[in-house]
Amino acid sequence: MSKDPALLVYTADISIEISDLTLEERGEYLTMVLLQHQKGALSPKLLALQLGKNPSKDVLNKCVINKNGDCYIEWVETERDRRKAHSKKQRENINKRWKKQTKEIPKQYDGITTVIPLETETETVTKTKTKTKDKSIDVELWPSFNDFWNTYDKKTGKKKSNNKWQMLAYKTKLIIMEHLPQYIASTPEKQFRKDPETYLNNEAWTNEVIYNTNQNGSKQNNPYAKLEQQNARKIDANKVFNEH
Repeated sequence: MSKDPALLVYTADISIEISDLTLEERGEYLTMVLLQHQKGALSPKLLALQLGKNPSKDVLNKCVINKNGDCYIEWVETERDRRKAHSKKQRENINKRWKKQTKEIPKQYDGITTVIPLETETETVTKTKTKTKDKSIDVELWPSFNDFWNTYDKKTGKKKSNNKWQMLAYKTKLIIMEHLPQYIASTPEKQFRKDPETYLNNEAWTNEVIYNTNQNGSKQNNPYAKLEQQNARKIDANKVFNEH
């Protein structure tokens, strides 16, 4: 079967993703995006051959390292899986359509069902669901509302909070997810934490985070404890690659 010839990329999102990289680092990152789309997770040897050196630390920090020591960019993998699910759905539909007449898939679609446009390629949609007879595949890009809802951990006003979340720009959602661990650490008792809807409506992520102090004047809470837990799965990629 032919490889998927395309990758759906939202230019606004990728511009934000590489905004903190130098021009040389952006070239490294985009090269890795193209390689991963065609080959999957990238080994240190492959990257060294293609880039002529190891990627910079800032570029590698945007990747995830698997148990084999290979790295991958998470959103690229998510998009590859989403398109695979779409391709499978299209093949099944074509099979059903032609089964009675030819009992074969038409040659023009054999192995290249990814060329059939995705429904979301003309929409700014971050979620897709593909249902088959046996199972349902649900792929959702991070950060979703559930990511926000579960991290915030104050279960009140879910419907209104969700409606407000869906209206936010992707860049704003990223800022919120970066701010949440600090805000939550400053309000460990939920009754003193704003309702999720209030937090979103008041743009609380733009406010200064103030932590309670004990009698000695030291902070009672580690403001980055939850952030560190959330990022525990992200290994120090630069260290891993240097060991190879």
